[in-house]
Amino acid sequence: QVQPVESGGGLVQAGGSLRLSCAASARTFSTYTRAWFRQAPGKEREFVAYITPSGSGTYYADSVKGRFAISRDNSKNTVSLQMNGLRPEDTALYYCAARLRGSDYTSQAAYYYWGQGTQVTVSS
Repeated sequence: QVQPVESGGGLVQAGGSLRLSCAASARTFSTYTRAWFRQAPGKEREFVAYITPSGSGTYYADSVKGRFAISRDNSKNTVSLQMNGLRPEDTALYYCAARLRGSDYTSQAAYYYWGQGTQVTVSS
């Protein structure tokens, strides 16, 4: 299985927190750049965060900087997204991506593998 699987989405009130996880069974995923994207209804998919294979480097979209944190556990081939201070505008389907090709890690076209997504809904 090479498709990552997301979990942890749900309904939360504004100001609350959620933790998303993305699991992959293939051990090679521990060597890949991993990222999170999201897509709100009627909008294009957008970059949220990425993390280098070692976990030493991270980068965030301005809209989530200071509120979200991406991390990974290579022993378990998992990547997580801790989301704090959630806002109604964070409501979206959140996707996990893996294996970067090229250098533009904010582009959805740059990733080989995608999960099916997990829904996050933030009520006001």
